[in-house]
Amino acid sequence: MEKLRLTRKFEFEAAHLLNNYDGLCKNLHGHSYKLFITVIGEIEININSPKLGMVIDFKDLKEIVKENILDKFDHSLIVSRKNKLPEEIINTNKIIFTDFQPTAENLVIFFVNILKEKLPINIKLCNVKLFETENSSAEWNASDN
Repeated sequence: MEKLRLTRKFEFEAAHLLNNYDGLCKNLHGHSYKLFITVIGEIEININSPKLGMVIDFKDLKEIVKENILDKFDHSLIVSRKNKLPEEIINTNKIIFTDFQPTAENLVIFFVNILKEKLPINIKLCNVKLFETENSSAEWNASDN
């Protein structure tokens, strides 16, 4: 059976703060992120399956990403635990504290590790690409790792 890749695009809004960064993005700022998830698998050939002809139902992929990434990260502030924030910011905002610098590169790796655990056993993660801006993205590819 031949394998086929499927890609789904997701969008979310989030702000991040880069600890000890020396460029223009050293200040708290936000992005309209675009996240592309590509999976690979075999097309379902069981004629009695409701998923006949599919690698994975796009709805099922959407639900996995929504539940494990979008619901947590959308409209959040992503901050390394190394940053000290005032209590009033912590108490009044949706904040995700990470053990890493919240760059696009590190967010991609974080998302990869989440998705590898959550995808069905017959579906493999192939590619994760995160656009921070229209012109800037970070990308993980299974064939590179």
